[in-house]
Amino acid sequence: MNTDGSLALRFLGVGNAQAVELGSAAVVLERGDVPLLMIDCGHEAFSAYLERYGAVPDAVFITHAHFDHIGGLERLFYRVFFDTARRGRVKLYAAAELVPILQQRIANYPSPLAEGGANFWDAFQLVPVDRGFWHAGCWFDVFAVRHHLPRTAFGIALRGSFLFTGDTRPIPEWIAFHADGAELIAHDCGLQGNPSHTGLDDLLAAYPAETRARMVVYHYARDEDRAAFARAGLRVAVAGEVFALAPAMDAMQAATLAQHGGRVR
Repeated sequence: MNTDGSLALRFLGVGNAQAVELGSAAVVLERGDVPLLMIDCGHEAFSAYLERYGAVPDAVFITHAHFDHIGGLERLFYRVFFDTARRGRVKLYAAAELVPILQQRIANYPSPLAEGGANFWDAFQLVPVDRGFWHAGCWFDVFAVRHHLPRTAFGIALRGSFLFTGDTRPIPEWIAFHADGAELIAHDCGLQGNPSHTGLDDLLAAYPAETRARMVVYHYARDEDRAAFARAGLRVAVAGEVFALAPAMDAMQAATLAQHGGRVR
């Protein structure tokens, strides 16, 4: 148990869209065992969050709008809307370009309640973001990744501590920009790659050994895949696993670097 206020990253699930037994890929940033930010909210991830923490999240960042990453938002809506103390207070962070897609996929239904009188967004404090956002005294960088259509999927980084790619092809340029220090790198990796996801061969070809040494891979298809990753010298996340993180960079310095195109050195 972590009670000293240090940061950790907990994997709620590690599977791809079809590997429901591995849990939908999502993580929670914790500070001293307290959940600070949930990243993605698929069906299984939301269930795992409730089981772990016994309450709904205070804040969620959405990487992209595939249902294994947003499917739990409808259940979150119902939990929050009927709780008058929480309604409109759960922060939902999403890249501004992703908001119209979220509107079309989950919020466009004219009456989310049978009784009427409610909009989907009434349950949340929607915060559209661009380069990044402030949350709980931290500055988080946000950047587009390579998943399906351009600028429809986004990664997130807390400089000094971690980078979470979300679903993506290799992105060595963004990792070099946002996480070239001691950061833990949580990277999409299946045994076989495709035009929207990184495969093991892709990962080995795209990143030098020193970068791979800081990686934890997730979003794979079956338990048996872990053996192949281990043979390649990679750490593999399993559902429920927690990784200690290095302290974050000073928040003002991180925000200044992001706004002015600087790099961590």
